[in-house]
Order: sequence, then C-alpha cells, then structure tokens
Amino acid sequence: MARRLATRCLDVLLPPSCLTCDAEVDAQGSLCPGCFATLTFITAPFCRHCGVPLAHAGQGVSAADEPLCPACHARPPAYAAARAALRYDAGAKRLILPLKHGDRTELAAPLARHMAWAGAGLLARAELVAPVPLHWRRLVGRRYNQAALLARHLARQAGLPCIPDLLLRRRATKPLGELGAAARAAALEGVFAPRRSVAGRIVGRRVLLVDDVLTSGATAEGCARALLAAGAAAVDVLAAARVPDPRLERG
Repeated sequence: MARRLATRCLDVLLPPSCLTCDAEVDAQGSLCPGCFATLTFITAPFCRHCGVPLAHAGQGVSAADEPLCPACHARPPAYAAARAALRYDAGAKRLILPLKHGDRTELAAPLARHMAWAGAGLLARAELVAPVPLHWRRLVGRRYNQAALLARHLARQAGLPCIPDLLLRRRATKPLGELGAAARAAALEGVFAPRRSVAGRIVGRRVLLVDDVLTSGATAEGCARALLAAGAAAVDVLAAARVPDPRLERG
C-alpha cells in the first residue's frame, strides 16, 4: 500500500508521459496510443527455427508441416529456436536505440514485457537465462550491457535464474552487417566462451540467450555453439527485435 501511495503521489507531481514522446499516459513505463501503433509485432508465419518473418506460410514448409525459411532448411542453426517481439523498423528503433546508446535503461522493462509475450514458449522450457555479452572495452564505454538488462527483467518475470556474465566475448569484432554468412561465421570463430567460474552451471541445462536485436543470427549462432560445447542441453534465443530478410519480404 505504501508503494502504491508513493507511486500515486509521484504521478501527481510528475504526470506519466509516453516512453517515446511527451504525451500523457495512464501509467509510467507505457506508450501513448500513437506511439504504440508504430510498433510492428512479429506474428505467424515465421520460420520455426530462426524466427524470421515470412511473407506467407507457403514460403517454406518443413517435414513437420511447420514454416521453415530457405536458409534454415539448407543449414539448421545451432540454436533450437529464436523468437523476437518486434520487427526492427522505425517504431522499434525508437525504443531500442535509446536503450542501447542513450542511457535510457528504463526502456528495458517494457521491452522485456513484449519479449515475454513473444517468447512465452521459450521461457516455459528454459532453465537458465543469459545475455549476449559485450566486449569489455565496449562495456566500459557504455557502462551497461543492454542485453543483460533485458535478460534480468525476463528472468524475474519467469522466475528463472539469470547469469549476466555467463559468456565472455574474447575479442572485439567489427560490424557484421556488410559480410556474407561465411564471412560472419569466420569473424566470430572462437569469439565466445563461457566464464570458467560459472561454466559448471551450463551442463545439462537449457539456456535462453537474450539479445536486443537479431540481425543475421551469426552472433546468436556463435554464442549457441560455445554454450553447447560447454555442455548445455539446448539453446534458444529471444530478442527484442528481428531484422526481416528482404528476400523473404518480397514473397
């Protein structure tokens, strides 16, 4: 009751405003109807492995009669399944970029709520939650790992253990956006490894790997391979947003 009273008093003194604009809203940490309408949530059909949106269900069908994108059909990823809440478009960027680069750490909680809805099945079977790691130089410069903030909120919501430093990024890597699939894999070879002090907690457990944006999936693939090599039973991936494949957008 004391917390509710304090919240109400604070709302009177500082009326709640939209997370991405100055419009008044009913509760702190929410979006106004106009900003909420700019978000594009990923719904079926999407690839059952990597979670990339498909233009229609007939773009790719697996033997189990579930949508499968051509890339995953040709080469299944190391992780079992990846899901994301939002398409990485202008609406999603208004939430993710300030979290990532603008010290807007309060955006992690609402993003995690959307992720929990999109990844409910992954959270239900997860035994351990961990973020994609930053290289220590980038972590010093940014002062926090946005993926770790998301992972903590998700783990708290699901009642799961979270190990923010489960993985290490052994060396800094250049942006992978302009590289092809083979070049991305080569650039990330041996980059990720479990931290020795907590490596024993991986063995035999299903790990949910958390990131802010899933682009090509190369980083998630590198992390998943490191976790599996350390004895993880399986790895799933949950991101706030997913970059669509333009080849699939054309149908």
